[in-house]
Amino acid sequence: MVHFKNRYMVMEAFIDTAGKGQSDPLILTQLNVTKAIRDSIQINFGECGLAACLGSLQDHQKVWAAITMVRSIGKIPVSFNLRDVSGSIRACKKAALECEEAKFEYYKLAAGDRITPKFVETMESCFNKIKGLES
Repeated sequence: MVHFKNRYMVMEAFIDTAGKGQSDPLILTQLNVTKAIRDSIQINFGECGLAACLGSLQDHQKVWAAITMVRSIGKIPVSFNLRDVSGSIRACKKAALECEEAKFEYYKLAAGDRITPKFVETMESCFNKIKGLES
């Protein structure tokens, strides 16, 4: 019997709200990100491409391509950066944690003594959320 293999992707989302005059901020949820990716797959690869991506290990490249073609969620401009593709959640969790810790260290160097304890606490909370992902 063949074990079904999955591919997991770690993505970074860049949201551009500057100069748009939006009163309510965009909150990224699993629902609106998934909808944007599915819409992009359907637009770029059609319904057959959408069906193929949902059930095939090899079609993770189509999903990757569709993710890079997402330009907005709702009416807010957004772009995605793929950080890692792996066959296990554990490896993706490690890559995400390393990336976030490196960004935080860079921010601490740039901010110097202006960094607040509340911000450090918020970042530690984010790290703990990443560590708590399914293994």
